[in-house]
Amino acid sequence: MAEPKINDLMERIVSLCKRKGLIFQSSEIYGGINGFWDYGPLGAELKRNVKDYWWRIMTRLRDDVVGLEATIIMHPKIWEASGHTTTFADPMVDCLLTKKRYRADQIDAQSGVAYHFSGAEDHAPLSGEKLKTSGEAYSVLVSEIKQGEHARKVAREFYKQRGLSDPRLLGERTETVQNSTRYNPENGSLLTEPRLFNLMFKTYVGPVESAENVAYLRPETAQAIFAQFKNVAEVSRQKVPFGICQIGKAFRNEINPRNFTFRSREFEQMELEFFIRPDEAIEAIAGSVAKPEGTGHPGQPQSNWGWQMWHKYWVEERLAFYEEIGLPRTSLVEYWQKPEELAHYARATVDILYKFPFSKRDEKGELAGEELEGVAARSDFDLSQHQRFSGKAMTIFDDELKAAWAKMDDIKKMALTTRYFQNRRDYLVKANVPPAQAEQQAHEEAAALANGMYVPHVIEPSAGVDRLALALICNAYCEDEAPDEKGKLEKRVVMRFSPRIAPIKVAVFPLLKNRPELVAKALQVRDLLRPLMTVYYDDGGAIGRRYRRQDEAGTPYGVTIDFDTLGEQGEGLKDTVTLRDRDTMKQTRVKIEELPALLQEKIR
Repeated sequence: MAEPKINDLMERIVSLCKRKGLIFQSSEIYGGINGFWDYGPLGAELKRNVKDYWWRIMTRLRDDVVGLEATIIMHPKIWEASGHTTTFADPMVDCLLTKKRYRADQIDAQSGVAYHFSGAEDHAPLSGEKLKTSGEAYSVLVSEIKQGEHARKVAREFYKQRGLSDPRLLGERTETVQNSTRYNPENGSLLTEPRLFNLMFKTYVGPVESAENVAYLRPETAQAIFAQFKNVAEVSRQKVPFGICQIGKAFRNEINPRNFTFRSREFEQMELEFFIRPDEAIEAIAGSVAKPEGTGHPGQPQSNWGWQMWHKYWVEERLAFYEEIGLPRTSLVEYWQKPEELAHYARATVDILYKFPFSKRDEKGELAGEELEGVAARSDFDLSQHQRFSGKAMTIFDDELKAAWAKMDDIKKMALTTRYFQNRRDYLVKANVPPAQAEQQAHEEAAALANGMYVPHVIEPSAGVDRLALALICNAYCEDEAPDEKGKLEKRVVMRFSPRIAPIKVAVFPLLKNRPELVAKALQVRDLLRPLMTVYYDDGGAIGRRYRRQDEAGTPYGVTIDFDTLGEQGEGLKDTVTLRDRDTMKQTRVKIEELPALLQEKIR
């Protein structure tokens, strides 16, 4: 059987999402609104399960991470400190023919023949009208010179939009073009020059729409964590290294939302800011700084870990998380950003990619993947910025560092002080602090290090809930064959969600709905399981059809109450049920009293 086309696969997935109540277009009855999506009953459960599991492993199963829930609208100075008001922008271009907008950095480079026109005039003006002309230059890119007529057709359409009823093209010339991003890949039309477009949604706080009342919907959840760092550290009685995590909505006015829910204007993030000592403090306390050796998980955290070890640790922890919820390692890509790709404050960033059906392919023809999560070593940039803009200290006191410093020899002290001074001075200079002032402030901060004071560095794993939900849906989608009631094989769509995050954990079926004793027993089983997991009760239609409906919903287990359950075939099977596995379709008899513990173990 030929493999389905990628677009066909995504179309089937999108169709299933609507049919089964996973994802709907927002405001659909009014024609929808681009970049916004609603989650139906199954989708809401899927997202909730993902967030709950992330929260559980990040906070409840760890002693060194606590939670935060902050507001969507915050003081606008926060976004000045973070750089969002000045640098959080994408280059935007418009198609001169269709007026559609695109991100300039996402236009594929193309080669071919460009047909240039200096303008056009009306070949046949309407009776009584003067000859209309347009001196606006325009060009169209085609793959081969023999496609010139297509280029002229596109150009005529362009000039028609400028008021010419029957354009005659002027000044035609051709040019061979290599790897150009100045043309629309969809139609070959020339694009406008790129211009920057800030992605933050602007609003106003209070009744007056004035400059002093401007605020923004947050484009990320991380900045609230930095702003509340000192409060959380104090009340939680945490010491570095420790983390603060948050799940919440974020908003970005994307130029061109696309690929279903992958790039949306409203989305949810799961972010952790894990605060660590600077390497100079680690070296003072532990005598040396451990660095990664080889591949794989570095193991349990140690007191001599520097930023590189912590960064590797969180990359491996996050990869393990994705495997635990059903994304195989083969579907993920661990992409280490090149030095020229890094943000100016980042020491290292790993993008965890998932191979979506719509992902581009690499030179080997393999799916390259799209970003699910970034794990960044952000140095002390974020807290330093908020310290500088707010005037409030973001330093912490480390008694272990102060005690260790007193025991070091002068040569070691000088080496660590000099290195710390240079790092702080470099940050301040990059932040446009005058050189003399940067020098003085860096000396003061280096001196404070000897007294156990420093601005913590941070490792940031930042994941998108909606992108992860889409990855889980794409990964779960499967088409196979299963026998119907008569034993004939028929096509089956099954969502192979991991039981951990499946929207519905178990479905309960009475074999026949017109037998009150079966229905009563089925309702008893439903009520037995409902406090422990998400249960769906279904008594409509043939049992095989009900199995298929739950297969499409991704329900991993089905419980059928039949006449054996009532003891009609003998006391040996009384109060037992049939437990069906979604993936293998294997059915086994289980005692009702053993069912809760058995299912809880399977979905844990």
